[in-house]
Amino acid sequence: MTDFTKPFSELPTTLQKELTAQFKEINFPKQKRLYLQNHSGIEGFDFIVKGGYEGYFYDRNQKKRRVEQYGPGTWFGGISYLYNKGISLQTVDTLPNTRILRLSHDQFSMICEQYPAFRNHFVREFGERMLDMEFVHFIKGATYYPQQNNITSDSFYSHKVDSLNPRELVTCHENTPITEVAQIMGREKTSCIFIRNMEGKIAGYITDITLRDQVIAQGLSTENPIQSIMKRDIVSIDTEAYIYESLLLMFQTKTRYLLVERNGEYVGFISRTKLLSEQSQSPFLFIQSVKQATTTAELKEKWSQVPAIVEQLLQRGVRSETVNEVITTVSDTIALRVIDEVLHEVGPAPSKFVFMVLGSEGRKEQTLKTDQDNAIIYEDKANEQRELVREYFLDFADKVSEKLDAIGFSFCKGGFMAKNPKWTHSLSHWKRNYDSWMKESTQETVMKYSTFFDKRPIYGDFTILDELHEYMDKQLDVPLERFFYNMATNALQYEPPLTFFRGIRTFTVGEQKVFDIKKAMTPIVDITRVFALKHKIFLTNTGERLDALTKAGHITEEELLELKQAYYYLMSLRLDRQAKQIMLDKMQPENFVDIEGLTKIERVTIIEIFKVIKNFQMKVKIAFTNTIF
Repeated sequence: MTDFTKPFSELPTTLQKELTAQFKEINFPKQKRLYLQNHSGIEGFDFIVKGGYEGYFYDRNQKKRRVEQYGPGTWFGGISYLYNKGISLQTVDTLPNTRILRLSHDQFSMICEQYPAFRNHFVREFGERMLDMEFVHFIKGATYYPQQNNITSDSFYSHKVDSLNPRELVTCHENTPITEVAQIMGREKTSCIFIRNMEGKIAGYITDITLRDQVIAQGLSTENPIQSIMKRDIVSIDTEAYIYESLLLMFQTKTRYLLVERNGEYVGFISRTKLLSEQSQSPFLFIQSVKQATTTAELKEKWSQVPAIVEQLLQRGVRSETVNEVITTVSDTIALRVIDEVLHEVGPAPSKFVFMVLGSEGRKEQTLKTDQDNAIIYEDKANEQRELVREYFLDFADKVSEKLDAIGFSFCKGGFMAKNPKWTHSLSHWKRNYDSWMKESTQETVMKYSTFFDKRPIYGDFTILDELHEYMDKQLDVPLERFFYNMATNALQYEPPLTFFRGIRTFTVGEQKVFDIKKAMTPIVDITRVFALKHKIFLTNTGERLDALTKAGHITEEELLELKQAYYYLMSLRLDRQAKQIMLDKMQPENFVDIEGLTKIERVTIIEIFKVIKNFQMKVKIAFTNTIF
């Protein structure tokens, strides 16, 4: 008799003996394609005696991904039976000289029905695997057959920067006269040249536009050294980054050129023009078209197209954090167009100012259900100018908010908008706000004003916000036990909706049993925020905050992996549901998820995620409230 392993070995001995006679022995002398992912039906529940199976996924480039070996003593088929309607999740090949024992589908189903512990073995296994975002990527997408033609536009999401064959760097010394640099650019037929300093390191660059605007237009002597006009905002990306990440970085930093880096050395550069010309159907061309829109009506039309782009990206397996960045980039671009338009209407600002976004937009985690969360900080002025400056910015803020509302960014119900006089103020006033929130905090104020700790500048003089951060840094040196206690308590308000039997607790909306996915994600946001502030990390994005906390040793690598996988899985589900509500159901997006609309795969994964959240809440409870109850 074969010695079976768990979970079969944990069944009653009499049942094991009965079922042993039901196993059918099958031999595979040669390597054979057994199943094709998302296409072939599982033929049985298999126990591998000799040899083994090789399971993997085909990606869009027809390459094997996530190769797994199932050797002697392992079982195969349980997860596909339970969670994919008996269709193989993976492509599976047998190894040469493989021998298996196979139990029929009916017999497997009977055991699962009569012995929940047996079934739960696969529930737990699958739940753990679904916290691996690469695994999720492959089982969520459409079936990819190895004979499919490669889709050119999809290479945008699967190819890396190195595949673009970055152009070799054209450089000159910082003391080279401008006229000689222009001659080099002409000779090398390049619109961008990089400048090396005395140590031979790249310190800046100029473009043909720099020559036009800074030399010809200004009548500057061409004998001046090139360092006098070079730009110093160098932006680089690693050769192992994906193509879509490089273009997204270009839009976010407003640069036309990226240095390409390998092992800490610059090996070439790529231009935005090259990327756009090669990706004619990419969503990033859409971002470019948003920048070219000139009217509120055009911007409204552009924003209405975003749900379709989100769904397109998700279906291609693009990570949800990247989808968030795309939404945020479009949103920022629209806001910048609106601000420019209003400034043209009302005239130049009477003082330096910064327009900042708050909350989910401030974290670069926008979804399709969004409203305005923004504020303005302007520099302090002398008494005689103070009222005039304030009058200007209140009028400016009101016009910006009205236009954003017309485009589709509805007014914030809580009034956290620049058009609210409370949130358009001088820098000194904002310092007093944060001083009050931190030193005189209550549970109510922490809950009400937490959004202001997720702030990000998008227009104006960013150094104003830097000065506010410097002030906050000093304030955080003061003992703030009550502030952190209240923030931590706030992060513990939401209890993951797990039932006693580890199901998902729901409430009823209409005829549907639902849970609120936004509230399910909130503890991760809140807890990450309180840890970040405690350790003076002024990043706002949840993923970036977690990375920084891990790098500083405040959370473990294991916690980082679990939390990011949990958070971005929920984000992906939330974005997908909202996009479908807008496009298919023709309704306003919401954060309620119908439990009946979830697949078994999604339910199991969400339950595992709720366990992760509960564990994280315990960490913050011990760290900030000194209790475990």
